[in-house]
Amino acid sequence: MTTNAQLIEALGQIAREKSVDRQVLIETLEAGLVSAAKKKLGANADVHVEFDEQSGGIRMYANVVVVADLTDRGTQITVREATRLRSDARVGDVLTVDLPIAEFGRNAIQAAKQVLIQRVREAERDRVFDDFHERVGEIVTGIVQQVDRGSVIVKLDRTEAVLPPREQISRDRYRQGEHLRAMITAVDRNAKGPQVILSRTSNEFLLKLFESEVPEIADQIVEIRAVAREPGMRAKIAVVSNDDKVDPVGACVGIKGSRVQAIVRELNGERIDIVPWSADPIVYVGRALSPAKVKQVQMAENGREMRVVVEDDQLSLAIGKGGQNARLAAKLTGMKIDLLSEGEERRRNEAERLMRIEVETLPGVGEKVAESLIKAGIETAADLAAASLLQLIELPGIGAKTGEKLLAVAREAVAQRAVEVEAEMRRRMLEARAAAEADAEAGDAADPAEMDAGDHGSESDSAGEVTETVSEPDPELAPSGDGSHHSGDESLLPADEGTPEATEAAGGAAGER
Repeated sequence: MTTNAQLIEALGQIAREKSVDRQVLIETLEAGLVSAAKKKLGANADVHVEFDEQSGGIRMYANVVVVADLTDRGTQITVREATRLRSDARVGDVLTVDLPIAEFGRNAIQAAKQVLIQRVREAERDRVFDDFHERVGEIVTGIVQQVDRGSVIVKLDRTEAVLPPREQISRDRYRQGEHLRAMITAVDRNAKGPQVILSRTSNEFLLKLFESEVPEIADQIVEIRAVAREPGMRAKIAVVSNDDKVDPVGACVGIKGSRVQAIVRELNGERIDIVPWSADPIVYVGRALSPAKVKQVQMAENGREMRVVVEDDQLSLAIGKGGQNARLAAKLTGMKIDLLSEGEERRRNEAERLMRIEVETLPGVGEKVAESLIKAGIETAADLAAASLLQLIELPGIGAKTGEKLLAVAREAVAQRAVEVEAEMRRRMLEARAAAEADAEAGDAADPAEMDAGDHGSESDSAGEVTETVSEPDPELAPSGDGSHHSGDESLLPADEGTPEATEAAGGAAGER
């Protein structure tokens, strides 16, 4: 038995540092030594390694068969060599031959070391997975180790985690040794680098921050029903209270904004709008567009689009910088928002009125044909132009030839009217501009909002919500002392939601407006 107490002690040290089971290390080293021996003696060699932890010894040996003619050095031994080990050795006997570890040289030991390192890595990866896979969704605090190709390596206890570029807030700046908070989003068992993946841009991270700062959310008295976020820039959250005595917006904002400001600081100044959630889409859309005042909301027939009208001087506020406010409101509510100023709404309604051509006024449409079309819901030239020939020939008194003529007449009338309406609307716009310029020259105050409303409206076509018409304007937003905005919105509320708690705020904003 070869004594090697230092090797046994080294195994113990590795087991302690890497949190790997000592027996696993011993088995790993045994496999590595056996592999190294077989490389020298041959793949068929019957090699064994035994550890004696009490004495600190390692024994390595091979079983060989005594033969008259040697053909395989790894599994056989000659009679002459065998008698040196045992005087009565005969052909066919199996002898045990000790193998000095040092005999295999540097390469053999290196091979054993590589196997050991690989097994240690595998065991360590299994430990990391076991420790963290059930912690996905949890906020952790680590220390920034380094920034490698845009990814931030973070030390978590004995484990390294990675914050990829896509999960970083654009405003963040990372310095080695600084503490960093992030949420665990995944644990990748097969990753080449750190297995624990972190995020600071996910909606769930914002949710968890509110949960840690607002006890009412942690206790499920207040719920966050929806989140829309553009990380590092602005976010909107919709909250609701399960207790009539608890104001959800006030709970999230905190005294003098203390709670929400703590989250804003953590996110490096990301602005946060807090709005009360509502099951009524009309109320919900009006609140989501806070801090802008919504005057009217109409739901489209498809139930997924909203036409929202605001006062002319509120349009830029409703849209937000780069369309951000309208975009986040659309994400928050899951609706498409068609945002218009009052001036643009008037022009659009006037254009629709001018475009309307009653079907009975079209050339070639007799009284009976007109009656048949109207009964089928085709009341205007636009309705007729949008119909198919198959739809028309199914109506009484309309054959294939008549249907084709009707479609041609309707489409020609709609096209001609569109040209006329466009010219008329352009003429009116030029007149309005000329009048405004004349007023400006005369020293009168001109209101450019109405003239520019059409340009703004096109920016918001990508974001919107579906609601019904609201006849009364939303009350003014009154700034509160905590730096967040609250607005009463009783005009948007149905009768059963008119409690003080429900109507206290249509929106709150934290951070710099």
